[in-house]
Amino acid sequence: MSYQVSKMRLTLRRILQALFLALLFSFSTLAMLRTFAATSSRSATMMEHASAIKEEPPWIKTFVGFWPDRSLRSVFDEEGKEFTATVVDDNAIEFERAISTTTSTTTTATSKPQTSLDDIFISVKTTKNFHATRLDVIIKTWFTLAREQTWFFTDSDDEEYSEKTHNHLINTGCSASHNRMALCCKMAVEFDTFLESNKRWFCHFDDDNYVNVPQLVRMLQKHDWTDDWYLGKPSIKAPLEILDREHMPQKISFWFATGGAGFCLSRSLGLKMKPLASGGKFISIGDKIRLPDDVTMGYIVEHLLSKQLTVVEEFHSHLEPMKFLKQSHLAEQITFSYSHYGPEMNVLSLNGFNNQIDPYRFLSLHCNLYPNFSFCPR
Repeated sequence: MSYQVSKMRLTLRRILQALFLALLFSFSTLAMLRTFAATSSRSATMMEHASAIKEEPPWIKTFVGFWPDRSLRSVFDEEGKEFTATVVDDNAIEFERAISTTTSTTTTATSKPQTSLDDIFISVKTTKNFHATRLDVIIKTWFTLAREQTWFFTDSDDEEYSEKTHNHLINTGCSASHNRMALCCKMAVEFDTFLESNKRWFCHFDDDNYVNVPQLVRMLQKHDWTDDWYLGKPSIKAPLEILDREHMPQKISFWFATGGAGFCLSRSLGLKMKPLASGGKFISIGDKIRLPDDVTMGYIVEHLLSKQLTVVEEFHSHLEPMKFLKQSHLAEQITFSYSHYGPEMNVLSLNGFNNQIDPYRFLSLHCNLYPNFSFCPR
């Protein structure tokens, strides 16, 4: 009897040990499965995140499919985040859509909307006598990057160039001469038109300027349009001194941005100028000091409003020797120009079209910056 009881106890002990081992194995297996599941979930999340990071924006996929033989080019290249676009033919609607897509005005809770191309009012001063000789190359090159933002201010109706500029040719009614009265008259119309546009920035250029539109946008993004900004480049080494006609023989000194290099005004400054310069008052001030439009602008900003010119070295006028601008640094500049004195040509020195086709080097410059345009050599 005692032997049988001992045997039953031994059997029961073995059964309990087996059950314990089975339970231990089950718990271990369950723990391993949970760990594996969590690891797999994290791996899947990381893979999805990595794919999302590497995935190209939808518009890039569209262009890669549409232009398989053309590589992506960073037009604006703001640290790889802003202004990445595909340079395609000059007539491609997709290129304009790409620019508008990449110049978005993303905001945060503490930041102001970033300046985009659509925030800029670009004016180009010209005259009927130069429509055929100067506007065609602009229309073919940099105007294609800013068709909706650029307006040409001239002195006569011209149906041909109105059509070429998509009705962006404005007849100011000013004289076609090149005297200070005519120049101030056109600038007055440009300024008033800017005020009516409600744009953040007013950028003036001449019809002998090439404007590197992406660089212009990048430069303006570094400045707050709600502050007072007068951006440009003087062509003299010291402030201009003129007689103060109201307090003779005292003198007034001030800086001014050369109109032939281009300059920009923020809307904040433009609104402060409005009581002094709008509605034709700009012409009266120019007549009073007897100086041309760009000098009058500097007089109003620096002397009457006590605001300072901020020098932007990347603006270039025909008064500078263009040949000294290095080809490797062209993409960093904002404006270029040209001039000729008799047989001497003051133009950029760069490879491209021959001088008969491209005497002012703007076609070659444009192809240097945007080689995939349809007219550029392959």
